[in-house]
Amino acid sequence: MGLSFVSFSSGVFSVYHQPHEGFKEKNTLPTIKQTKSVPLPQGWRCYMSPEGCRYYVNTGSKETTWERPSLKAISLLCSSSSFLSSSPSDVSQKPLSLVSHSLEFVSLFFCIQINCVTFPLPSVTPDQPEQQLLKPNEWSYCDYFWTDKKDPQGTPSVGGFEVLLQKQLKGKQMQKEMAEFVRERIKIEDEYSKNLSKLSQSPLAAQEEGTLGEAWAQLKRSCHDEAEVHLKFSNKLQCEVEKPLLTFRDNFKKELKKYDHHIIDLRKQLASRYAGVEKARKALADRQKDLEVKTQQLDIKHMNKHEEDIKKARRKSTQAGDDLMHNVDLYNRAQSKWFEEMVTTSLELERLEVERVEMIRQNLRQYTTLRHETDMFNQSTVEPVDQLLQSVDPAKDRELWVQEHKTGELRPVDMDI
Repeated sequence: MGLSFVSFSSGVFSVYHQPHEGFKEKNTLPTIKQTKSVPLPQGWRCYMSPEGCRYYVNTGSKETTWERPSLKAISLLCSSSSFLSSSPSDVSQKPLSLVSHSLEFVSLFFCIQINCVTFPLPSVTPDQPEQQLLKPNEWSYCDYFWTDKKDPQGTPSVGGFEVLLQKQLKGKQMQKEMAEFVRERIKIEDEYSKNLSKLSQSPLAAQEEGTLGEAWAQLKRSCHDEAEVHLKFSNKLQCEVEKPLLTFRDNFKKELKKYDHHIIDLRKQLASRYAGVEKARKALADRQKDLEVKTQQLDIKHMNKHEEDIKKARRKSTQAGDDLMHNVDLYNRAQSKWFEEMVTTSLELERLEVERVEMIRQNLRQYTTLRHETDMFNQSTVEPVDQLLQSVDPAKDRELWVQEHKTGELRPVDMDI
């Protein structure tokens, strides 16, 4: 069962259709006892839906609404609907003759159009329920980007989806810059590795001897080992951090382009349908005005001719009303399609953003893991140096050097006369 909505805007009624599941016939549901201080308008009764929500039924016209009807709203609605009647004489009998015959459940409320999109007006009565969020308490994209955002610099307003898209594009750019940062770190590691390797082959202090010479030689070898560690760190950064960032960014860009084109096309279709509604609305107003003029010009002397003119004007007015209803239906279908795709796409962008953040987090954690490993390997390269430095013994070095380079043990004595 579907709920159809009738709204009044710019002097014209519009009909909207919104699917709703779970409705049953009113005679199967309990009537809610009225506890409000203000009674319902005559002919209206309150019921409880299977989901536990209040709704209101007009027992005469079978009209149904989620909003509590008020005498003021009903009065204004009926007084503003004269153009929909089949003739000027029966307005009071059938104020909604073009729409009520096709609607089993009808909700009456006022709407506004902003950039070709229809929105309900804010609640005007304390008991009028507000729209519920699609995903409460989640701050989901699908709940907060329906209206267009005005640019403070005077450029045309930006659609809510465009704001979401700019967020994704900014995220894509940030990811690109992160990859560039890692690339610069890789270059530094490569250069550092080359310099360490070159330094380890330096002949400086190569002639140092003894235990100190051994420690010095080990220190030079540790520079070579450290160069290997940094080279491996550089290679792993490229394979395990930089490359995934770049690959994910490319896929992300393709996804965004697909969604962007789709939503833009649907918004253009909606604008086109809205233009059709406005054109049909103007045509109906013109036909109604023509009918009123011909009715007021009724001349008894030319009764037959004027009656024929009035019949023709009435047929044209009725046709214009049918055209308006048809265009409104096309508009509502286009808006419904745009609404569904906006929800689907915004949730998909939300999912992609979560994936992007999680992927970057995992890659940065991999970076820190590799960095810790590099520190551990670097530490292992200097441990042998520490051990040899602890074994450095100047006395032992002197003994070894003397044994190898001594020139004689006999000391000089005084000369005899």
